[in-house]
Amino acid sequence: MPRFRHPFSFRLLATMVRRDANEPRENGMAGHLIPHFQNDAGHSSIEVGVSEFMCCGANPPHDHPHVFLDMGDEAEIVCGYCSTLYRLNTTLKPNETNPAGCLFEERAA
Repeated sequence: MPRFRHPFSFRLLATMVRRDANEPRENGMAGHLIPHFQNDAGHSSIEVGVSEFMCCGANPPHDHPHVFLDMGDEAEIVCGYCSTLYRLNTTLKPNETNPAGCLFEERAA
C-alpha cells in the first residue's frame, strides 16, 4: 500500500524558518510585520494609515488579547475587545497614528 505524502514540504518550512529568523526586521513597526496599535489614553477614535493591523487595547499589563483587525472595503472598524474606533487615513504612514503615540512598541524586559 502506498504511503500518504502530505503535499506540504516540511523541509521547505524548515528552510523558510531559518531564513526568516536570520533576516533583520527593519520595518519601523515595533518589530512586527503587521503594525500594532494601543489606546492607553482612551481616545474615542484613532486614525491609522493601514487597513489591516493588530489592536492591543493598552500597553501591558493592561492589554487585551492582540487581535487582528481588517477593515476590508470599509473606512473604519471597532475593536470588539476595547471598543476603540479605528479610522483609515491614507495620508498617514503605516506606523503613524492621529492622535500621535498610539503605535504599540514592545518594551525590553
